[in-house]
Amino acid sequence: MTTAQTLAPVVTAEDLERRLTPPAALRPWITEIARIPTVHPGSAAFTHIPQVVTSIVLRTEESGRRDAWVLGPRTRATYSSPDTAAGCTRIRLAPGASQSLLGIAAAELTDRIAVLSDLPGPVADLADRLLELDPDEVAPFLEAVLPHRLSEDSVRRDHRRLLDSAVAAMDTAGPVTALAADLAVSERQLRNLFAAGIGVSPKHYARIARVRQVLAAAGNTPWSHVATASGYYDQSHMTADFRSLMGVPPTAYFRGDIPAPSPCQSLTRL
Repeated sequence: MTTAQTLAPVVTAEDLERRLTPPAALRPWITEIARIPTVHPGSAAFTHIPQVVTSIVLRTEESGRRDAWVLGPRTRATYSSPDTAAGCTRIRLAPGASQSLLGIAAAELTDRIAVLSDLPGPVADLADRLLELDPDEVAPFLEAVLPHRLSEDSVRRDHRRLLDSAVAAMDTAGPVTALAADLAVSERQLRNLFAAGIGVSPKHYARIARVRQVLAAAGNTPWSHVATASGYYDQSHMTADFRSLMGVPPTAYFRGDIPAPSPCQSLTRL
């Protein structure tokens, strides 16, 4: 019986992060603030694994240049190698928060990168100030300023709460039909909520979640057990889904046989 590799030689961008739980005043809209220290050219290629959140990224190059971007949900892995010495702060938005903070639905950002100041939401007005801050100053600044700039009606708050419940139930609800029934909404309403608030369908959300479970669970364990623990019918279904989202099957990935690094994704002017 084949087993997963004990250690993956592939480094992910998330492996480099130092994570901070945001202050309570920010948690309705922000789930995590993470810092990646300066990464230099010549470092080994690393993986950006699929991610079902929208993030504000404050990037600082060693030369002093600073940029504020928005990264939408990533539906497939990408592989890159740094060409400029730079570090960044990632501000991850809660499900349903994109419209309130950025002024657009999450689906408009899926697999895209935008300039923060181009967006119509209230956080865009803070872009220049955010770029002046040291990483440790970002959370206190947002705590002091952001809640007073946001205006949400009861419908938007209800949508955020419903998405929170849907995400929490994804592991146990089974098919989308069952999840919608548990939440007392139609399947169409649920898909629309996921598209606007998260940027992917419930089905694709579940696929990404399962692949991330495989990435977290791989170790000195039979692949068939990893597949079952991650919610797959069998190992062959796990392998096919992993290949679709990661570009290579799990056995190749965990021995470091990954796609060649590609240039960074270009910015999208919205």
